Amino acid sequence: MFLAFKEIRHEKLRYGLIISMIVLIAYLVFILTSLAQGLAEENTAAIQTWNGQRIVLNQNADINLSQSLITKKASQQQKITQQEAYLGQAAVVAKKAGHAKISAQFIGIKNHQFIAKNLNLTQGKLPQTPQQIVVDQSFKDQGYHLNDQLQLNSQTAPFKIVGFTKNAKLNIAPVIYGQLTAWKKLKNLTGDFQASAIISKKASYQATAKGLTAYPISKFISELPGYAAQNATFSLMIGFLMVIALIVIAVFLYILTIQKARNYAVLRAQGVPAGFLIKATLAQAGLLVIVGICLAGVLTGLTAWLTPANVPMSFQPAVLGSLAAGLVVTAMLGALIPIWTIIKIDPVSVIGG
Repeated sequence: MFLAFKEIRHEKLRYGLIISMIVLIAYLVFILTSLAQGLAEENTAAIQTWNGQRIVLNQNADINLSQSLITKKASQQQKITQQEAYLGQAAVVAKKAGHAKISAQFIGIKNHQFIAKNLNLTQGKLPQTPQQIVVDQSFKDQGYHLNDQLQLNSQTAPFKIVGFTKNAKLNIAPVIYGQLTAWKKLKNLTGDFQASAIISKKASYQATAKGLTAYPISKFISELPGYAAQNATFSLMIGFLMVIALIVIAVFLYILTIQKARNYAVLRAQGVPAGFLIKATLAQAGLLVIVGICLAGVLTGLTAWLTPANVPMSFQPAVLGSLAAGLVVTAMLGALIPIWTIIKIDPVSVIGG
């Protein structure tokens, strides 16, 4: 460790550039991970608040909530207890004079069922009539307030905001909670239909009605439009950055090792064991990476502090800490490459050359 400190203090500019490269790579990894997590949460935040284990959909809906419809006849063949809840979904556009239009997901629910009871209201109350709604907190950020009236799609009758809730996002769009009767109007459905889906808290809940199929919530989430592709893209990018970090560390340390070959040869000729030089190289690599990651962590913290609330980023210390540990391991693997050069150094040939 002493030798590693000595070299870094002597070559401040050279090692400063290496640390800068590590900072940029680590910072980019942290930001991409936070963005990936933020987008994933905005795809599924509302689903997580439902606390369901299984979802029942029309078997022809291709595990897509927006394409599923459950008839009253089919719903009557299903066992509905306090552990189950009806849910209707419709894509809507919220409009109000003087405000920007908001693309949202309308979720129709029943007040006496567990989804409504589990809603985390930050303000107001649950809808008591078909023309009352509870909206995601992001509506407040757009200038909406309690008792404001807005239009949904082409419906002429206005809807009144009676409450706000947090963590209500589905497919990155804010959620509007209302009654199932309002959902039927928005979907232009007749009285023959009951809901889009049935959510159950039971992991063993099955579809008994003809034409319906039950799925685990995890399967339903993985089939959300664009969800799997988005996660795979970010995972691939982060993986490539890890590989780039390994290559950068390996190349820089290899070049430095070649440049210091004469110094290592002299030390070897003086009886300094190769193991000592290897430990110094590993300590040097570890020190550079840890300093770089710490600086990247500071930049990430500043970014989290400055990032507006409407930007879909989620900074999870545990996840970022795991990535930091992964970068350290990656860097140490990269440091193994120049170690082979140190082991092969022949004092006579190097000094003699």
